[in-house]
Amino acid sequence: MEVKNNQSMESIILETAERLFLEKGFAMTSTTEIAKEIGCNQALIHYYFRTKDNLFNLIFEKKFREFFQHIFDLENLDKLTFTEKLKHIIESHFDMVRKNSKVPLLIVNEFSRNPEMLAILKERLKDVVSGLFKSLSDDLESEIAAGRIRQVALIDLIFNTISINISLFLLLPVASEIMMMTEQQKELVINHRREEHVTLILNSLRP
Repeated sequence: MEVKNNQSMESIILETAERLFLEKGFAMTSTTEIAKEIGCNQALIHYYFRTKDNLFNLIFEKKFREFFQHIFDLENLDKLTFTEKLKHIIESHFDMVRKNSKVPLLIVNEFSRNPEMLAILKERLKDVVSGLFKSLSDDLESEIAAGRIRQVALIDLIFNTISINISLFLLLPVASEIMMMTEQQKELVINHRREEHVTLILNSLRP
C-alpha cells in the first residue's frame, strides 16, 4: 500500500478498512486482513480502535452521513429557484452515488445485520437532519401553495430521488454484462441517466 508522508497511522487504518469493508462487507473482512494490507501489526489496529465493530461503526456512520446528507446540501443555494435547487440536489446525490456505488449495499446489509444501528444513527444525526428537512419542506410548501407543483409529500420526493439514483448503480453491473457494454458505453449510459433522472423527477411534480 502506498503511504503518504503526512498520513497518520490512524488515517491509514481507516482508509484501508473502508476499502475492504466496501469490497467484502463486514463479515468477510478481518482485522488480520486489514493489518496485512497495511503491513502493520494487528495489535496496532486494536490499539487505535479496540475492536473490529468499533472500526466498522466509525466508518459506517461517516459514509452514511456523507451519503444521505449530500442530498440536503443546501448551503449557498438560497438564491436559486426551487426547481434549480431540486435539480442541484438530484445531480449532487447522483454524483455521490456514482462515486460511492458500493455504499448502498453496505448500508442495507449493515441494517440487516445490526438493526439497532439505525436508532443510534437517528439519535446522532437528528439535529442535522431536522434542520435540513425543515429548509426543504418550507420551499416545497411554498411551491405547492403557489400552484407551481402538485401536492406531494417531502418524504415521497426524497424516496424518489434516492431510489432512482441508487437503482441505476445496483442494476448497471448486471445490465452491462448482459448487453456486453464497453466502459465507454457504460459512461454514456450513466451520463444520459443523470439528465434523465432530473427530467423524470421534475416532470412528476407538474400540477
